[in-house]
Amino acid sequence: MIRVSAGTAHLLGFRNLNTDVMPKTAYLMTGERCIYNCGFCPQSKDASSRSDLLSRITWQDADINNLAKKIAVVFNEGRIKRVCLQVVTGRATMSGVRRITSTIKSLSEVPICISASFKNIGELKYLADSGADRITIALDAASPRVFREVKGGSWGKTMSMLTAASNLLPGRISTHLIVGLGETEEEMVNILQHMRNLGVRVGLFAFTPVPGTKMAYKNSPEPDSYRRVQAAYYLIDRGFINANGCKFDSGRLKSFGVTCSDLRKYLSNGKAFETSGCPDCNRPYYNEKPGGVIYNYPRKLAPNEIEDAINTVLQTLEGVR
Repeated sequence: MIRVSAGTAHLLGFRNLNTDVMPKTAYLMTGERCIYNCGFCPQSKDASSRSDLLSRITWQDADINNLAKKIAVVFNEGRIKRVCLQVVTGRATMSGVRRITSTIKSLSEVPICISASFKNIGELKYLADSGADRITIALDAASPRVFREVKGGSWGKTMSMLTAASNLLPGRISTHLIVGLGETEEEMVNILQHMRNLGVRVGLFAFTPVPGTKMAYKNSPEPDSYRRVQAAYYLIDRGFINANGCKFDSGRLKSFGVTCSDLRKYLSNGKAFETSGCPDCNRPYYNEKPGGVIYNYPRKLAPNEIEDAINTVLQTLEGVR
């Protein structure tokens, strides 16, 4: 089974959708009903959510051969930069994922990222050798405590896999981290620093409650908290700050360890508040509804949006007036 996100289906001409921002990546999903039980995911084994959901996005079935042809066309036209394949750990097999990758690659040179869970480093190498340009291993939770409460399974095993993968394929590994699962900002900032030290790119998400999941009752993160974490990741990723220089009060970020004027300078282009993750990933409205709070901007920010975002970061910091 192969599915495409609603925005991707619109981009490829499979459906009509009213949208003001087009995806820069073709988002695909294979598999259904995961063997794991993450509390936030509509594909988890105990979720009663619709089976065509991942986060708040709907996904529709597609034929892989037709899909590969459409992807080749829009890639050659420059309308997408890459493909992201999300593998639901259930009936999807590594050989099946490899066939999907090979079919797409047979018609174009579009870069492909595969997001999956792996039993061992050999499975990861198998997909990398099949044509995957980048591999994502989703950590999701910022600490062992939150991992245990929200995901179950082994934090240590996932971290070991990320470390081994980053050594095997330097510069080609990504992970996902979700803000709002119950972590402190201090925990999130520290794991962001650790990922940077490993050379692992981070796709930063805001928790999104989905009906039918265990965490459907929980609210999305407060916008000011998310902005501080976004800013921290951007500053850490570019080497402007180190988590060791940050200050926290009961787990809340109170200082980045740099002056207010430097913060404004570093954040002035607005890039910190755009969607983060693999190259050319903008995930339009994956975490938000049009007209609501925009956690990850899928486009360049307007000057007033940049100013608002920076002021939101600065307003609760220590020593800033």
